[in-house]
Amino acid sequence: MTGAALNAVIELVTEQGIRAVTMDAVAARAGVSKPAMYRRWPSKQALVIAAAESRIGPLSVPDLGDLRAELREVLTTRLASYRMPGTDRLVAELIGAAAAAEPGEHGAYAAYTDRIMAETRIILERGIARGEVRPEIDIRSAATLVAAPMIYRLLAERELPDSHLVDDLVDFVVRAVSRTS
Repeated sequence: MTGAALNAVIELVTEQGIRAVTMDAVAARAGVSKPAMYRRWPSKQALVIAAAESRIGPLSVPDLGDLRAELREVLTTRLASYRMPGTDRLVAELIGAAAAAEPGEHGAYAAYTDRIMAETRIILERGIARGEVRPEIDIRSAATLVAAPMIYRLLAERELPDSHLVDDLVDFVVRAVSRTS
């Protein structure tokens, strides 16, 4: 049920936007019951975030002993997700929903963002521990520097990110945070 429902959300968002995502519409498209949907996801917000996380979710990058290699791994994995059909609309709609959320609803979107950014923060912290990254670097800002350009390329420039962008980003970020920059 889970996979079918999350795929149904992505399809609906891609075809018609986030407003088309209702528990009824997803249940009908996925061939599951509405009560089963509510048992798994208590709200439309939880369902949409779960669908986004199925496409762009948390990562785990092993300690490769090299900041450059670890950043490349994160960005290459994200690249594959961003290039999947419908991801552009899903990300755009999710960002729009997060921006329009009432203060009490924003926490779930922020928690999702924290989960998908966690590995980049870990990589930067490992870089500090290995002496590759300046210890005074603001980890949150540096992690944003890693993530934002690909999303900007995808949404604002309306162009699929590619491996050339990944290579450039790795170089830019390493230069920006390196002890030897």
